[in-house]
Amino acid sequence: MNQESYEDTQVTGWVGWITFAAVMLAISGGLNFFYGLIAAINDEWVVFGNRADVYLDVSAWGWIHMILGAVVFAAGLALLSGNILARTVGVIAATLSIVANFMWLPVYPIWSLIVITMDVLIIWALTVHGREMRA
Repeated sequence: MNQESYEDTQVTGWVGWITFAAVMLAISGGLNFFYGLIAAINDEWVVFGNRADVYLDVSAWGWIHMILGAVVFAAGLALLSGNILARTVGVIAATLSIVANFMWLPVYPIWSLIVITMDVLIIWALTVHGREMRA
């Protein structure tokens, strides 16, 4: 066995970061799903601005968040297998989650910032050390 193949299969401490990313994906997906569910059920929101109050119907965004949350949750569970497809889906889902939560900032500013921060950490862990989970 040559040195290169041994290094590819060696498990390092970075596997903990991938496990962290998988758990954070599952939590992020769960949060997206549940506040999407809340928005779909209670669809009349008032956003207070500097000049006027805006009444929004956020039920469509609620359904989008529910679907995105389910995909992100499933990617988090699949990521524990170390599959490269799960890593790819995890990065794509976390990126879409960042975009969706950026659009969601006026409605849930604190929750959106928390989920965006978790998604950035997830993308970093998956892209930098994701291949170490395969071993």
